[in-house]
Formats: sequence, C-alpha cells, structure tokens
Amino acid sequence: MIDSILGAIHWNVSPEIFSIGSFEVRYYTMCFLLAFICSYVLMLRIFKRENKPQELLDQFSIYIFVGTLLGARLGHCLFYEFDYYKNHPLEMILPFTFVNGKFTLTGFHGLASHGGAAGILVGIFLFCRKTKTDFLWITDRLVIVIPLAGAFVRIGNFFNSEIIGLPTDLPWAVVFERIDAVPRHPAQLYEALAYVMIFIILWNLYHRKPLLKPGFIFGLFLILLFGARFGLEFFKENQEAFEDNMKYNMGQLLSLPFIAMGVYLLLRPYKGQPVKRK
Repeated sequence: MIDSILGAIHWNVSPEIFSIGSFEVRYYTMCFLLAFICSYVLMLRIFKRENKPQELLDQFSIYIFVGTLLGARLGHCLFYEFDYYKNHPLEMILPFTFVNGKFTLTGFHGLASHGGAAGILVGIFLFCRKTKTDFLWITDRLVIVIPLAGAFVRIGNFFNSEIIGLPTDLPWAVVFERIDAVPRHPAQLYEALAYVMIFIILWNLYHRKPLLKPGFIFGLFLILLFGARFGLEFFKENQEAFEDNMKYNMGQLLSLPFIAMGVYLLLRPYKGQPVKRK
C-alpha cells in the first residue's frame, strides 16, 4: 500500500507461496526456475536458427544449471560468509540440516551472482571440452539470455526483501517492512530493469548484426552487465558488515575482473573472418 505521509510503497509480502511442514515453496525459487525456463526457450530459438540439435542444448543446459547453482552457492559462502562456512563445510552444498536428529530442508539461503558467473564459465569449459564445441561460439549465444535470467532472480530478491537499497526520499521509495520502517531505493528492481535493457540490446545485436568477431557479444555483455552491477552497488546496503569499511564493496571488486575481460574481448586483435549468422 502507499503511505500517505511518507509517500513510500510499503512492501510486506511473505516470501513463501505456501509451506507444508518444513517444506516450503518461495517466490524466489519460482523466479529462479522461470529464469532457466525462459533461458532454455530463447536458447532453443537460437539453436534452431543455426541448425543445432536440441539434444546438444539439453546437454548444455545440465552443465549450466549445475554450474550456476554450485558456483553461486560457493561464491556466497567463500566471499561473504567464509568465517561461518569454514567451520560448516557441508552446509555449503547440502540444502538440508540435521539438528538434534531432526531433518530440516533449508534450501540454499545465500547465492552470489559473481560465483554463479564463475560457475557458468566452468560449466561451459567442461561442456566444450566434452562436446568439442567452440567456447566463444556458445558464450556469444548464452550471454544473450543471461541478463533476462538475472532479472528474474532480482525480482525474487525483491520478494525476499533482500539486497535492499540505501535510504531515500524519492517518491518510488519502498519500505521493506520485514526489515525496518525506512524508505529505501528498490535496488533489486533497478537491477532487474537494467538487466532487461541489456537483454534487449544483446538480442537485437545478435539478430541485426550477422557479422561480428567471435567473443564480441560475450565481451559487450561482460562490460554492460558487470558495469551496471558496479554502478548500482552505490544504491545498495552492504550485504556483510566487513564491507562497511571498504571504499568499494565486495560486489564491486568482484565485478572488475569481468569488466576487464570484456574490454579485452572487444579490443583483442582478430585475424580471422567473422562468422556470418543467419
């Protein structure tokens, strides 16, 4: 609802859609699944456009799903809460716990997008090695749909009232009542909107520019997405206390290598002929 005094949007939606005992279904989980479903449908269109078999995409999707989930989970545990997980290593990869002999399904509460990006790259490398697929060919196509998937994930973060923004008096400020009574930037929605715009740019580039050197779309993706991530971190609260004394937070520091990789891919000399796409 809208608060008539503060002029802020009050957000107090439960992150759970429903629960049965210790089992629960969350909006975040549904957004995560929608991210993969939409990515698969769009990648299937690309594969059919380039006369690639759906079986290859099915195999590729398994590598990406596992790489994303494990990378994002390990990234969070290692970069943001290492002091805890170094003493609880099994909780890094197990979505359940046994407390006093009682089984509890916990899910993965803590996923880092930078870790997910690294996991995706590892998954692509392993897939390419097994299937003899060209690494830059597959990345130039996969990164087209990744921003849209990222937008779904950030909407899931909004439902969870997490990754909240800094206080603001702007008219579209949001009060996350599950956190506090402070009007804040809806940083999750800023990021989701940025990712949708990046998806539109890359999708149109792929269809309108049939002659691009291998790695160009991949490099542009890295610059746009992680550049947006770096800038939008200035509107967010730090996720962990140790970041409070840092000039640039962990999310920004982890974005820099990806941006540098993107600049290299755009500027690197290429002596071959660009591959023409349909």
